[in-house]
Amino acid sequence: MDSATSDRPAVRTPLGSSADNGLKIVVVGGFGVGKTTMVRSVSDIRPLNTEEIMTQAGQGIDDPSAVRGKTSTTVAFDFGRISLNAHTVLYLFGAPGQERFWFLWDRLFAGTLGAVVLVDTRRLADSWYAIDRLEHHGTPFIVARNDFGGPAHTAEQVREALDLSETIPLIDCDARSRASSKSVLITLVEHLHALSTASTASGTSATARKTTP
Repeated sequence: MDSATSDRPAVRTPLGSSADNGLKIVVVGGFGVGKTTMVRSVSDIRPLNTEEIMTQAGQGIDDPSAVRGKTSTTVAFDFGRISLNAHTVLYLFGAPGQERFWFLWDRLFAGTLGAVVLVDTRRLADSWYAIDRLEHHGTPFIVARNDFGGPAHTAEQVREALDLSETIPLIDCDARSRASSKSVLITLVEHLHALSTASTASGTSATARKTTP
């Protein structure tokens, strides 16, 4: 999939003075699934990228066979920012996909409220580690299927392959599109809000049972 982005606004506006709700979000997934492209497409500011040119030194370590034409790779993280409304701002961190950089993930997850697991349905197995680490940290997440034009899979097939609970949102996206990437982030925020509301309701119910004579 071409990483060129679309729907990008002509002018990047500064962070509004009314923004008072900042959320740290991490975009994770396998090598070459579009994490850098998503951060670039949706960020309100010029994103920080730590990309380096792929060289012969990586041969035998990274497997670019499924992402032919890829010439650079993230070696630390990507950073961007998007304002969902006047008060809510998301700080986006894109994690490196290669196994040799996975040791950075646990640090990136610190303080993270939620995550997007970006998957290429041609290489679903590449997403297992990301899901495992998020579950290990107890970090809520959603799964977004990036469109690489590969063979079609039903949502049920993807859920089964990734062993996803029905409570975890699974949506389709095109990481090159700002509108599509923003929709993914809105879905994540709505999921986090639903989890928070359910947790509050459960806690209130438990307290009421304890205080009922």
